[in-house]
Order: sequence, then structure tokens, then C-alpha cells
Amino acid sequence: MSAQKDRWVFSFFFLLFCASSIRMQGSARLLQELSPQEYFSSLQAGRASLAYFSHNVSPGAQPFLEQIENSAEALQDYGISVVKVNCPKEDVSRYCGEENALRKAYLFRGNMLIREFPTDALFDVDSIVANVLFALLFNEVKYVETLADLQNIENALKGRSNMVFAYVPATGTAEHRAVMEAAFVYGTVHQFVLTTEATLLKDTGNDESDVSSARLLFCHCQQATDLAQPCRRTAMGQTLTMLNIHRHLKLMGAPLVTEVAEDPEKVSTVHLQLGLPLVFILSQKETYEADRRTAEFVAWQLLGKAGVALLSRDLVDLNILLRSNVALKTPDEGEPVKYLVLEDTDEVITLVEDKNKVEQIQEDEEEIEEDEDEKENNNQDVQDDQVVEAVSRDKKRELPLEQILVLTEETFHSALLETARTVVLFYASWEAVSLAVLRSYTEVADHLKGTRGILLSRVNCWDWPGVCTKENVTQFPTMKIYEKGGRSVMYSGMWGTEELTSFIMLNRVSCPLRLATIDEAEGYLRGEFPPELSSYHHTSLLGVFSTATSEAREAFEEAGNLLSGHVMMGMYFEDDALALSRKYAVSPPALLLARSRGQSVEGIALSKESVQDMVQMIRYELLDVFPEITVQNLPRYLQLRKPFLIFFSDGDLGQMESKEMLKLAKERPQQAFVACWLNLKKTICLPVMHKKREPLELPHLHICLCSPFLRKKELSFDRAQRKKTPVGRGVLKAYFATMPSLPVLIWVNLHAGGHVFKFPSELSITEMNILSWLEKLKAGLEIPSSTLSEEDWKPPLPAYDFLQMMEMAVPETPLRTSHRHRDVPQQYPPESSGGDTGVQEESPQDSKAEKVGSPGRDLRGTAPRLAAREKQGKRHSEL
Repeated sequence: MSAQKDRWVFSFFFLLFCASSIRMQGSARLLQELSPQEYFSSLQAGRASLAYFSHNVSPGAQPFLEQIENSAEALQDYGISVVKVNCPKEDVSRYCGEENALRKAYLFRGNMLIREFPTDALFDVDSIVANVLFALLFNEVKYVETLADLQNIENALKGRSNMVFAYVPATGTAEHRAVMEAAFVYGTVHQFVLTTEATLLKDTGNDESDVSSARLLFCHCQQATDLAQPCRRTAMGQTLTMLNIHRHLKLMGAPLVTEVAEDPEKVSTVHLQLGLPLVFILSQKETYEADRRTAEFVAWQLLGKAGVALLSRDLVDLNILLRSNVALKTPDEGEPVKYLVLEDTDEVITLVEDKNKVEQIQEDEEEIEEDEDEKENNNQDVQDDQVVEAVSRDKKRELPLEQILVLTEETFHSALLETARTVVLFYASWEAVSLAVLRSYTEVADHLKGTRGILLSRVNCWDWPGVCTKENVTQFPTMKIYEKGGRSVMYSGMWGTEELTSFIMLNRVSCPLRLATIDEAEGYLRGEFPPELSSYHHTSLLGVFSTATSEAREAFEEAGNLLSGHVMMGMYFEDDALALSRKYAVSPPALLLARSRGQSVEGIALSKESVQDMVQMIRYELLDVFPEITVQNLPRYLQLRKPFLIFFSDGDLGQMESKEMLKLAKERPQQAFVACWLNLKKTICLPVMHKKREPLELPHLHICLCSPFLRKKELSFDRAQRKKTPVGRGVLKAYFATMPSLPVLIWVNLHAGGHVFKFPSELSITEMNILSWLEKLKAGLEIPSSTLSEEDWKPPLPAYDFLQMMEMAVPETPLRTSHRHRDVPQQYPPESSGGDTGVQEESPQDSKAEKVGSPGRDLRGTAPRLAAREKQGKRHSEL
């Protein structure tokens, strides 16, 4: 219906309401008194008139005549005249001569008799207007008695028009009159159907047991194009009055969801004009489709009670908390828009139905924050999982996620085709490690801002488990890089910003990188990498192959694919490859390893042709000769499962000790141990393993774990001096009863026996003295200083298959129907689940009905934030 017609209908009903509410003096003048001859000669074609024929009015007919007179004004609004025909005594015609005819009123259209009414059926103004309009609209308003009749009408209307179905306990009532008056105005827009059968009302699914009250249902048949699909019905909650029906039909004709791109304070819709609130679902372009479905689901639930608008964060600069996902605007003048954080769509519906809910939600938010602050201040709620504790402590810090694209089921595959390489972080919004890694990921996005050919994105597996299942993501977090139209590579390293950035940048270059000339190969060994890697330092590894070593070259290429992102690998197999290999005293197939940008190049014979063997060999050769133990490299050396020869120093290594230890370590082909050193003045933080075997780095918090060297969980954590935690001293204290003087050389076999031996302090640190001491250890001539316990260093619990848990919680649909948002991350998922310019309007006929099995009841995409706040679950140790 056009806006002009809307204004006309509203004006018509307003004037009609005024006319029916205020009795105008002189209404009797509207009742014409004519003789039979005058009356029949005055009838006009197409014009309706209600006539009452009488002789001298008897006292018993006086009340009826008063009601006829009172109805004249109401019927005149519909173009119906009311006439009292005075019959002469000598008139013996049909209408004046018979006694029974004088007890009836007659409805004419022109000179054609439409209906005759017994006077006892026209007992007041409502009954007169209702019956007259019902008779005139007999062909437009369908009367039904059975459910089959109603279904036949519905089927005939599907895909074409909507239906207004009304139940009135009896005809001639005020409710009947209101329905007929609405049908007189809206009959050309909607099909009106009337019944007085109470059983039919129950058959339509109405739960109301009281059938003494009239009901009105708006049936959205225009959207039901399938005969097997029933028409969605929206009941009118108010009593059946003329204005209430007009208001309800006006709401049914309004857009189901209004898209807005301006400040909510300036938005005005038909709902606000009619005294109803307006709910805003806050959205963003990455999750538009999901948010649209959510908004449509909410709109159907609130149809007739409130309006729903979809507000894009990307188009409006709102000075509100980023975590807010719903806004509410009331029709009260001067009342500001309220921005809220709601858990699911059920709370949105309750918000509208319960006016006190807004204040209650805001009070709960304040109480939760106060309780959490109090617990933190009193140190009474320290998590036993240090990762969770770290995230919880930083819960109020909003993350800058604008540069990271949010992917959904609808956008995942299309996004992979838009950019050369798409980086996807699969995570769970409630899980602590995911949130810790998300911090690093935002820093990576900041470092790579403006880099061409790379798109950083994220998928919340708690919202989109179907995507994660298809991508074989069974643990959180997981990061993959997808090449446009090609393969994907999964990240398996540390979760620090530097490591993630390096992995992403290395993936931009082919692995192995094919070099065409000897000059290119020599430059590669000198550290002349492609421009995109100029600011990144990597050890250069070059494979040299001749035409006769094709099998080894193919294995090397496959190894490069497996190591892509972790290693910088080059490959040279031109005709002059033999000349290059001879320069470094090796024969093809061979590896050339250049450390420190080509200052020294080591030639290694390549005898392994198995891909897995080659991968292991490359990883081993890339290890430092005499490494300083750090968070990043410790897992690699632990994987060798060899004894450790650790040199503990109180600062940097001395020149003499460094020279002697390096000489010892260079005997690597015969080496049966890992020679390394540890600076006691540096922080060597090994954060708690969280459902994984390898440690996890938290970039914003140092939680120092010495388990690899102690075989038990020993934490050294100082909030005030996180960057100065002396972990090495904790290791030495576990090895010795008293702190030894530094420097000190220790032999410890973490993988067999756990014996700890101390190099004699009276001997100087030389290669010969150390080798002699190691021979005594091998011969069993030395007594260990201590022995570590047999307790294994393991995760406290076995790994969880999170996606399977989510599918068990929601077996009927892959989409969550309730997404909880709280500030404190929960460690495990809950056991059950409950996500332009100006104003653009879409007619409800164009809006799709709610999808079966995918209602979009969550608020998954509406609130990008640091953590999805969950109800406090069991602690780690209790699960």
C-alpha cells in the first residue's frame, strides 16, 4: 500500500472514530421520512439504503426506531442512507400491506433488494452497522464453518494475497461491527474471512480456552508459495475495536525488518509512530547474512509488538561499547536509545514483553562487574589454569578486530576465492587459549596492514561448527592459510606475534623456491630473499640436484610443501648444478645450509629419499649448534629425546666458555646429547600447555613453567615484574639443595632416569675436560647430584573433541540457537545451548520466511569483542 493511501486510511478511521464516539446533535435529521412512492423513486443505481416501513409507530417499535435513527450517521459514512417509509393505511403493497413485513427492515442497492432483517436482529447501532455491512460485503467477506473451508481459501490465496481471519462469538456484536468496518476499507487489499464456530478457532491452533472473546489472526499467505506450507499467522493481542484492527493491519503491512544507516536517535518508523518500541540488531558487513536472519527471526516473534531494524556498525559511527549487540528505542519522547549486551534472542523478546527487563539487565551488568572486580581484588577466584586466569584478568580490554574479516557459513568459501592467500583462524569465543591467541592475531593484522595478496579472517567454531567440521578443525585454536583455488597449509608452531607473522609471510613464497641461475643461487645463500621477505631473517637452505637425481628432487619438493611457512627452502637443478655443489665440496643431491646470511655455508650430503625422513633431517639441520634455550626452541630440542648438557650463566656467555662449548657442540654427527645454555637473567617462560603437548606463548603475560627440566609443575610468577622472572634459578634450586655458584655446567637426562650431574667446579670449562667428564658419566664413575621424580609432564586432562561436544548439545541443527556473551571466558562449552544510506525498507512480501532448521536465533555476528561471556562453569580441576 502506498504512503498516500496509508495516510488516507488513517485519516478515514480517525474521522470515523470521532464520528462514532461523539453523539452529534441533530442526528435525527439524517433519517429521512418518505412515502413509499417518494422512496422508490429516489433510489439510485449502486447506492445502498436501509428502509423501515411502518404505519403509526406503536410503543413497542419505538426502541427499534431510536436505534435506526442513531445508526443513520454511522451508515452515512459508508454511503448508506437510512429511510423511514411512512405507509398510508390504504396501501396494501408488499412492504406496507402485510403485517409481517412491518416487522422487518430492508436493505436495497439501487432498486434491488439485498437483504431483509427481522427487527429483533437489529437491536442496537452495532448490530445494525455490522449486519448491513456484512450483507453488502457478502461476496468479499467469506464466512466459513469448517477447517477444510478455511484451508481451501488459504490454498487459493498462497503466493497472491494475505488473509484476515476473524472469530466472533455471534454476529451483530461490537466486534463483528469492527471487523466489517475494517473489511469495508481493507477488503481490496486483504481477503477477510469470518466465522462464529468456536471449534474452528481451536482447530486453527489457538491456545486460548476462552471462546467467548473475539479473535483476529493475520495470515501471511502471500509468502507461502508451497501448498504444503501453512500460512504463518500473527494474532492480534488487543480487543477487536475499529482502531485496534486498523493499527494491527498497518503493522502487518510495515517492513518485517528495516535496514538503517543513521544514528538510531534519528530513526522513526511506523512502530514508533503507533506507540511501539523499536529493536536494533547491531550488525557488521562480515556477518550481514547471519545478522539478517537473526533480525528476521526476532521480527517474526515480535510482530505486532515491536519493530526490528538492522543497524550496520560499518555505516554508522556510534560511540558505544563494541560488545553491545542490541539497542532499544522506546516511543517515549526524550527517552534515549539504550544499548545492551544480550545472550540470545529469547532475551530480546523478553526485553520487549517485560518493560522492567532493560533496567534489570543493566543492573545485572553492573553487579557482575562489581562482583568480578571484588573477586579479583580479594584474590578469591584465581583460576587453576594460568591461561584462563590471564585472559580473565584482561577481560575488559577490547580487541581491535576491525582488520580481521569475520567468516560465516555463507561467506567462507567465497572469501577464499577473493584473495591470493586467505589466513583463517579457527577459534572458540568462550575458550581461553583461543582468546589469548586472538590477541596475537590482532597484532599480526596490524603488522600486515596494507600487505597485498593477504586476507586475515576468523571463524568462531562455536557459532559455525559446520564450517570447522568440514575443514577438519578438531582443536582450538587452529590457523590455516588457503591459496586461491589451491591447497591449504596448517600452522603448527608457537602462537606469538612474530612466529605467526613469519609463517604468513613465508607462505607468500614458493617452498621450495626454484632458482634459475648460479648467481641467483649464490645470492639466495647470501640472504638475498624475495622483496616480501627482506625484513625477515631466516636460515637459507638450498637443495642442489642433478638431472640424475629426480627422485630425491621430488621428495625435496614434497618436503618443502610440508614445511611451507616454517622453513625458507630453495632448489637448484639446472645443468650447471654440479659446478655449484663442487664449490662447497658436496655432490648432488646435496643440501647447502647458510647461517648468518651466507657468512658460512655448510654442505650436507642428501642420502634420504623418503619424504618424512627428509623432513626430519631438514628440521634437525636447522637447529642451532649451541642454542640458548628459549620458549620458541625448547620443544624442538625436547623432541630429539636426548640428554641435555646445559651451561647456566649469570648473564651472557664469556668468550672462552662460548668458544669451548661451541667446539664441543660442532661434533654434531657423533653427538648423542643437546649442548645448550641458559641465561639466568633472562625470562624463559614456558606457559602452561593447554590441551596440547607443545607450550603456548602468551604475548601479553609471562607465566613461567619449568616442567621440562623439573618433571613437575613449578611456577614462578610475579605480576609486578613479569619480564624479569629468573626461571633458571628455579631450575637450579630443584637440582641442588643449595644454589651452586655460577657459571655451572649440568648434565640431565630428562627422558631416562632423570639423573642430574654437576660438572666439577675445580675443572675449567674446556672441550677436553668436558669430554673426559662425559666419558666418566658413561662409565658410571660419577654420582648424580639429584634425581628428578618420575612424574611425567603432561596436560592435566586428555584432549577434548569440542566440535563433537557441540553437535551433541545441538543435534537438530548445526546452528546454535542461543549464544551467551559474558566477560569471563568459560573453559569448556556448556552442556546445552539455549549469532545504504538513510532508511531502506523492504516489504514483508519480499522478506523470506524463517528457514526451517536454521532460524538464526543466535546473536553470533553482532558483537565482536575480546570474550564471549559465559555462565561460570566448572573449574579445570573439576572436569
